[in-house]
Amino acid sequence: MEESGSLNSYRSKWKMPAFVFFKDARLVLKNDWLAKEILKIAFPAALAVAADPVASLIDTAFIGHLGPVDQGAAGVAIALFNLSSKITVVPLVSITTSFVAEEDTLQKTNKNHTKLAHELVTKNDNNDHLHQDIQVQVCERTPEDNNVHRDGAFIEDTNNGNDGNTNTSEKNVLKTGERKKQQLGSASTALLFATILGIIQAAILIVADKPLLAAMGLKHGSPMLEPAVKYLRLRSLGAPAMLLSLAMQGIFRGFKDTKTPLYVILFGYALNISLDPLLIFHFKLGLTGAAISHVVSQFFMALILWMILIRKMILVPPGFKNLQIFRFLTNGGMLLAKVIAASFCATLASSLAARLGPIPMAGFQTCLQVWLTSSLIADGLAVAVQAILACSFAEKDYEKVIAAATRTLQMGFVLGVALSLLVGIGMYFGAPVFSKSVPVLHQIRIALPFVAATQPINTLAFVFDGVNYGASDFAYSAYSLVMVGLATVASLLILSKFKGFVGIWIALTIFMSLRMFAGLWRMGTGTGPWRFLRLH
Repeated sequence: MEESGSLNSYRSKWKMPAFVFFKDARLVLKNDWLAKEILKIAFPAALAVAADPVASLIDTAFIGHLGPVDQGAAGVAIALFNLSSKITVVPLVSITTSFVAEEDTLQKTNKNHTKLAHELVTKNDNNDHLHQDIQVQVCERTPEDNNVHRDGAFIEDTNNGNDGNTNTSEKNVLKTGERKKQQLGSASTALLFATILGIIQAAILIVADKPLLAAMGLKHGSPMLEPAVKYLRLRSLGAPAMLLSLAMQGIFRGFKDTKTPLYVILFGYALNISLDPLLIFHFKLGLTGAAISHVVSQFFMALILWMILIRKMILVPPGFKNLQIFRFLTNGGMLLAKVIAASFCATLASSLAARLGPIPMAGFQTCLQVWLTSSLIADGLAVAVQAILACSFAEKDYEKVIAAATRTLQMGFVLGVALSLLVGIGMYFGAPVFSKSVPVLHQIRIALPFVAATQPINTLAFVFDGVNYGASDFAYSAYSLVMVGLATVASLLILSKFKGFVGIWIALTIFMSLRMFAGLWRMGTGTGPWRFLRLH
């Protein structure tokens, strides 16, 4: 009845699902409870995401003092390592955040019902009639209600099918007030996949290092090949720790805790930056020292996050049946297709720009990095809305689903407008910081209108990713981006041929616009997980 009343209030208020985007738009800058909850998650998440490129930039500065050969070798090896990591990291972290948030919410809801029933039964122990009524109310939550997620995935019931009655250990916990550790199958599954994928990534990069580096442009006979091979092999040893660390960050995000990972990340990268000059210059290890400092910092972060997690939850599942292997594989495979499609579009754009010559390529790469900077900032909002929506959908709290989704999207649009002004003014007057070449500066100023004007589009596109993930709408997110990718590839090939440098930027604008439109269409038409918005 409560859920029905919530839906009816929306049906009477909004004649079309798309109108919900304007819900309470006047409150977009109000610092109320919802804004505080969003920003509490978003701000630390954005800082954590930004910490990695900042640390990499400092790493690059230290390596730059070793000479152009070592710098170039490290640059190619890092690019290859990051490309291979992105393919596994994005799906793993995204599905971990959503699944942990859902399972944690359902588990807490079940425990609250059990605790309430136990307290009422104890209080009215002499009233047999009331005792029976309470048992009936508790048993109305069928095993299907307790165990099945909205997308059909099955999870283990923590009450072991006791029909709402607390078991002996549960009663002891309630009586003594002891703190019971959580046990989430989704968290254990995420860590298992992180370990396996990390080992596979490390093995592939070590065994196939030379062919992969050759594909990145380091052919046999290049002076950069041998130092790149040595650096890549050492750096690859940290892949399992890196993926474990990121999976645990996804678990914390599912708990709506982005501060704890941020502190650990900052300490980890501080260790990395401290070890760099010591190992590179003092012990004269060069590139080897740079790789070792990075690997040590990754294992440090993984260890600290693990130690914090085991204090609040049981990470080793009691049995194989408690894991969610198929669910992770299915949804992870979909997001893998999405990552590949998006990466291919960006790679193709860079390749087409390179064919135009070194000057257009230099201008393109500079603008592309600035253009994608919004993703680092918007990713904080995406993480926040994903965690909040995953919990709210699990609770069937549609009021909060709508409030959180619309407010975050509105905040994303405001952020995009602000970035548009900042990027436009900053790049117009600050372009000489990126290059002293007049022809390159000319290319930068040609691309400037596209880079600045599309910031609101980019921000909304990334926030819509968080909205889709929070609704566990992974299939639509993947299929839509694959279709968008096909349209983008066609646009890039045609427009670059007839419009050159400008054509590439027009095609990239089409790419991000279609990504944003895909999110608008899903929610605005009330389809998929948003069908509750539609009128009946």
